[in-house]
Amino acid sequence: MAFLAVRFDTDAAQADRWSDALIDAGAFSVDVSDPAAGTPDETPVYGEPGGPAAAFWAISRVEALFAEDADVDAALVAAARALDTPMPLHETRALADQDWVRLTQSQFGPIAIGEKFWIVPTWSEPPEADALVLRLDPGLAFGTGSHATTHLCLAWLRETLVPGERVLDYGCGSGILAIAAAKLGARDVAGTDIDPQALVASRANATLNGVAATFVAPDALSARASDVVVANILAHPLVLLAPALAARTSPGGRIALSGVLAEQAVEVAAAYAPWFTLAVWRQLDGWVLIAGKRR
Repeated sequence: MAFLAVRFDTDAAQADRWSDALIDAGAFSVDVSDPAAGTPDETPVYGEPGGPAAAFWAISRVEALFAEDADVDAALVAAARALDTPMPLHETRALADQDWVRLTQSQFGPIAIGEKFWIVPTWSEPPEADALVLRLDPGLAFGTGSHATTHLCLAWLRETLVPGERVLDYGCGSGILAIAAAKLGARDVAGTDIDPQALVASRANATLNGVAATFVAPDALSARASDVVVANILAHPLVLLAPALAARTSPGGRIALSGVLAEQAVEVAAAYAPWFTLAVWRQLDGWVLIAGKRR
């Protein structure tokens, strides 16, 4: 099936309203992006639950996808009328049908985490035969290893985990951190997430990688504390979870906190200071991993 894509720029305050109006006018989907993406002027926009609402870019690019035979101009007129705003200057282009599965696969190849340490999707071969390999395909649950926060956690596990340690992956997403811990020699590996889809994905990924790990909802976790707790979430939830994660960490045990922007590190570390001695372990692309030891 072929499509028509219509694209225009608008200010941040109008981008969300245009998205809704275009969907109402018949668009299959609407994407809002940074017009400067891929250039030195690209600007990241972050948001997280419980924090201030993430704004769009000052000038935001709106791109809507329509059926090949749609009257795009009529849809734009209808959307503009609903918003009581002039019809924007825009461009329309035909978008040929593609093998979307193959296209998606082409965008996800092996990811190097460290020396002889790779994340490899099932449709690719490991770049090194004797490397530590995590098999993982992109899916509904967060965590393919491509994001800086996941990369930091995997590197931390690779460099600090002692075989035989008991590990908890809190906010497991795809289960990638728990699976990595198991492959690195951890025992009694557990992961938890509030999203049932994440638990399903994590169990499937553990099976794919041939490792033993338990994935359950937070209220089903064992009461026993772990030697190592890894939490790759976001700053605001991490602050709220400080007492719970402290209780999940054995005396003398270690914790690694990721999903934290550099400017949020002081706030997150302060929330854990009553129980842990903490420091920024490493920084990558504006994100930090905070690690510490339970007193």
